Amino acid sequence: MRFDVLVERLRAALARELPGAAAHSLMAPRPRREWPEGFNPSRVRDAAGLLLIFPIEDEAHVVLTVRADGVRHGGQVSLPGGVAEPGETYEQAALREALEEIALAPDTVRVLGALTPLDIPVSGFRLHPIVGAAESRPVLAPADGEVARILEVSVGALCDPAQRAWLTIARDGREVVAPAFRIGDADIWGATAMVLAEFIAIVG
Repeated sequence: MRFDVLVERLRAALARELPGAAAHSLMAPRPRREWPEGFNPSRVRDAAGLLLIFPIEDEAHVVLTVRADGVRHGGQVSLPGGVAEPGETYEQAALREALEEIALAPDTVRVLGALTPLDIPVSGFRLHPIVGAAESRPVLAPADGEVARILEVSVGALCDPAQRAWLTIARDGREVVAPAFRIGDADIWGATAMVLAEFIAIVG
């Protein structure tokens, strides 16, 4: 998909009502974990992630990270992001985390809008995905000890049904079946796949 076409589609789509949970459910693990009974909503921690699109030879790509083995959920693929600090907007938090994790210069990003927040009970977070665009391919570097490597994934590959797979994952003593995007040697599943599912839904 051409980068300029995608940006215009996103501008229009982010101004309308988003599909939210209906799109998330397409890539949600089965069974999906819920908040435990009696959970206090005030304990949810707000986090922000940056879904950055950029061109490589005019073709639209997104940036994802593979988490380092020494951090929580090591080896999994995620958006650059983390917990929002007091006083920060979600846009500010997403850009700050992208600077810290992949050395993305904030002044090269044009924020286009936000996708639907996603609750992640396994981590206690509510993720606020922020969509941004860079007019050229950014020069990035993974943060030592936090990011194992950076993935540049074409939007066309994410939209290709041939790039989907089903994973069986052992979690808390039980098996979970999860749909995933299989891009090269990386399986993208869980919250990241759910965010990408909404992204794909709104760009067609």
